[in-house]
Amino acid sequence: MGPLKGLKVVEMSNIGPAPFCGMLLADLGAEVIRVDRLAAADLGFEMDLRYDFLNRSKRAVAVDLKASAGVETVKRLIAGADVLIEGFRPGVMERLGLGPEVAHALNPRLIYGRMTGWGQDGPYRQMAGHDINYIALSGALAAVGPQGGDPVVPLNLFGDFGGGSLYLAMGILAALHEVRASGTGQVIDAAMVDGVTNLMTMHFGYRQMGFWNLERGTNAVDGGAPYYTTYRTSDGKYMAVGAVEKRFYADFVRGLGLDLATLPGQDDRDRWPELRATFAGVFASRTRDEWAKVFDGTDACVSPVLDMDEAVDHPMARERGMFHNMEGIHEPNPAPRFSRTPAAIRHAPLSARADGAGALAEWGFTRAETEALAQQGIIGKA
Repeated sequence: MGPLKGLKVVEMSNIGPAPFCGMLLADLGAEVIRVDRLAAADLGFEMDLRYDFLNRSKRAVAVDLKASAGVETVKRLIAGADVLIEGFRPGVMERLGLGPEVAHALNPRLIYGRMTGWGQDGPYRQMAGHDINYIALSGALAAVGPQGGDPVVPLNLFGDFGGGSLYLAMGILAALHEVRASGTGQVIDAAMVDGVTNLMTMHFGYRQMGFWNLERGTNAVDGGAPYYTTYRTSDGKYMAVGAVEKRFYADFVRGLGLDLATLPGQDDRDRWPELRATFAGVFASRTRDEWAKVFDGTDACVSPVLDMDEAVDHPMARERGMFHNMEGIHEPNPAPRFSRTPAAIRHAPLSARADGAGALAEWGFTRAETEALAQQGIIGKA
């Protein structure tokens, strides 16, 4: 059931980064219960529940957090948990009566994970934001895009999931290690702007040593180098090239049918436009799949650019089992992989209304208690 089997996690329902962190822990075997607000559950889901992958393998309950009995229900969950995850603006959990001081009075060993964009303090703490805003102020967005062109939005991977979810998950696991020695839990302030800035550590070093230009699309790994970019093929698709090292670059040039001795130097930046034009002309002579066959199995570091539908059916994805098929629906499998305690998707996302009584029962509530809460309208009913 995964290396985190036995870990109990309360996740205060939200969107994006906090649920993804909860999904990561659930994938690894943690027992995660998602607490939805009752009012939100009454509105229904904005998407078909089957495709709400971030809430897979979690139990769920809808609770009226405006009622004292609802708050007491969550407090009881907190008292029996190892970890709490919340993704509200600073102060919201405190106003609900579920802030860190209350939680740690109930459960001194609790790891209290807080996910925000701007952090629990600082001038922007109460300001709304999204991934694009956090990567904008961290220096990341300005570095992504073509030379002479506008910054390119790299999905919401950098801020939400890279700088947010993954850093919160790492913080939780580190705090769980520490609490074994101290016996005392702590609060994790996981701000997406902090995480993205930390992800840029190497690039800030490169910039200050004079190795990185501020002009987009002129650097070794931002698409500026002709050996680290994409090329359009004859069928309007693309190949990705990452032939950085000398021997890989030599394999790449050979695969194109070119003579290394007749080309400009790999690192002659003044002649990069000439080199790029040569490579582009060759790639345009064949289809993407034809080029994929040329480079498949080589060390040239050249790959076809697949869309999401194609990625599911790629031979590597099938052979490694990178996707899980549940009733014809494909979703990415858990990562990373463990030799003795494999992670797994245990079940599809569950309705907070339908699952509430069963979820609370797993956390020690009796049938009489869950029935009473449902009758009082404190938890949702199927």
